[in-house]
Amino acid sequence: MKKLVAVIVVSILCGGLAGYVAADFNAPSQEELIEEFYAVENAVYVSPHGLRKMMDKGDESFVLVDLRSQEEYEQEHIIGAVNIPAYKDKDHSDYGAVDRIVGAFAALPKDKDVIVYCYSTPCMTGRKVGKMLAEHDLYVKHLGIGWNDWKYDWTAWNHAHEWALTNAEDYVASGVEPGKKEITNSSTACPIDNAFGC
Repeated sequence: MKKLVAVIVVSILCGGLAGYVAADFNAPSQEELIEEFYAVENAVYVSPHGLRKMMDKGDESFVLVDLRSQEEYEQEHIIGAVNIPAYKDKDHSDYGAVDRIVGAFAALPKDKDVIVYCYSTPCMTGRKVGKMLAEHDLYVKHLGIGWNDWKYDWTAWNHAHEWALTNAEDYVASGVEPGKKEITNSSTACPIDNAFGC
């Protein structure tokens, strides 16, 4: 009996040690983690500067979605954005409305990138909705800033030489309709025609 217990204890110890060594051996290196981080960042985040350039050129390869409440959307939103609210009103989220939210995103064109935005850069609404959608095999990109940054902090994310040439109000609409940005072929936003454009 003592031999059986000893064999079991040794087996458990050996198995645990082997598992630890295998897990440590398969752990990604710091370089691999950095590479993965940047791959994810580039796959998910959309530069507001690049988005402005696409808007100026009349690029229709994307659908911009405002996740704020219908009331806030109708007051003002980024021009061209449609509203799929993740909030009942400005003070109450509606994350429990999974069927409604997923259904609305599923109805969007499949041949376009879908870019979501919410209140501000640190706002978690876009991330929560993005996770919800991914769990239903729907994948969206995330605008690198939110509504407040777009409207009230225009100079923070545009280049200094553009401050006098652009105006946030030209990229804002109000009402129930998305609105349409006037095409400007002379956009000052950075180039987006290569993999490293903003």
